[in-house]
Amino acid sequence: MTANETVDVLIIGAGLSGIGAAYHLQDLCPNKTFTILEGREDIGGTWDLFRYPGIRSDSDMHTLGFEFKPWTNAKSIADAPSIMEYLRETVEEFDIGRHIRFQHLATEAAWSTTDQAWTVTATNGANNETVTVKANFLYMCSGYYSYKGGYTPEFPGADKFQGQVVHPQKWPEDMDYTDKNVVVIGSGATAVTLVPAMAKDTASITMLQRSPTYMVSRPGRDAVANKLRKVLPEKLAYKVTRFKNVQMGQFFYNKTRTNPEETKEKLLGALRKELGEDYDIDTHFTPTYNPWDQRLCLVPNSDFFEAVKSGDATVVTDHIESFTETGIQLTSGQHLDADIIVTATGLQLVTVGDMDFFVDGNQVDFSKSWTYKGIAYSDVPNMASVFGYINASWTLRADLISKWVCRLLNHMTEAGVTQATPRLRASDQSMPERPWIDDFPAGYMQRSMAMMPRQGDREPWVNTQSFSADKELIGKAPIDDGVMQFTKAPVSLGAAAN
Repeated sequence: MTANETVDVLIIGAGLSGIGAAYHLQDLCPNKTFTILEGREDIGGTWDLFRYPGIRSDSDMHTLGFEFKPWTNAKSIADAPSIMEYLRETVEEFDIGRHIRFQHLATEAAWSTTDQAWTVTATNGANNETVTVKANFLYMCSGYYSYKGGYTPEFPGADKFQGQVVHPQKWPEDMDYTDKNVVVIGSGATAVTLVPAMAKDTASITMLQRSPTYMVSRPGRDAVANKLRKVLPEKLAYKVTRFKNVQMGQFFYNKTRTNPEETKEKLLGALRKELGEDYDIDTHFTPTYNPWDQRLCLVPNSDFFEAVKSGDATVVTDHIESFTETGIQLTSGQHLDADIIVTATGLQLVTVGDMDFFVDGNQVDFSKSWTYKGIAYSDVPNMASVFGYINASWTLRADLISKWVCRLLNHMTEAGVTQATPRLRASDQSMPERPWIDDFPAGYMQRSMAMMPRQGDREPWVNTQSFSADKELIGKAPIDDGVMQFTKAPVSLGAAAN
């Protein structure tokens, strides 16, 4: 890549969102040039970064997959290698690879109203050189967490432990846990994936949690989808399955909001069937919050429950007093012996990638901005970012946003304008503030909410986190809505004099 490359659209990130963005640009804006900067050596984002045992999706692939590329694997809850294969097929099928610049880590983006362009600075990891790319439009598809490292609390006595401590985001390639005593701290999706994947090979494995998480078992294969593929054309079968799964997911989520007690009892009843009436469900599997106040843990084919029932894995609900030389001392007085401690304690969230942003020389503080449809930011021109759903598959929203970006770009071309900036109307100036993600008290969100943009109490200054609402707000609402302000390139003094 040349040091001064210029394109119409610059995409940051070649994971699910970035690959989807590239497809939609090619399909809906065929005359726009674009480049993708990817800091890593391969595509895939999350699915290439995480290498811990058993890593898999916690959403079904008929909704986590792209709407334009059918998922045809018999497994609907897929492992990372299968997802990477799907992404490679997508990149090859739609000739996206030629647009990707690998090992180009974007660190800064600066907008110039005079130039009507973003200048993005990146480091080329192959030679450690600094390169720049100019683009009229910047599309951030880099996800919502830092790739530098995950979140690990400060555990008292951590320096005393003589064994190995590992965070799943930095899983060593040579990790050997055969016949070792392992403690996995956490009870989220990562822990629930790790425990059954490791259980058969360890001497013992314990999932240590401060408090329980709601869990639900689901078949690893979608029987309806697999039957439909036998009788319907591939794309139609995928479309029907996708619709079915979206509707089922929304129905269940809505039930957790309208009738949480009934939903709670159904989930706990299913757990009793899984683990037996004698198991202490109240202590280890009954959260203090309502379903979907935090994300549910998906257990494909009951693998986690089977590991617990068989005795291959143990669940302990307690608080950590301190690490010791040989394990973890709990406040109850129990000591967990460990050769390896896995801190499945979450991610470090970032606002819009690990980058600095400037608009006409002024650094952007996203915590002081307002979110526009959960896509763009008040007073920040020609930029969009992808943030998916906390209660549904990420790609459902990524596809919607990419099509909105294309509609915006085409509108700008047709209107002969070069800048689109969401700005508060006079009537919006005093609207009450709401957090970026409302009604979701999960710890990994709450730790970072203060640095996120604000929501208002009216459209379009909202981040609905509702697929049905977003289909209207993002998918169908007019691009020129009185909030998005469109302007042309400023006329230079010299041109004005002529």
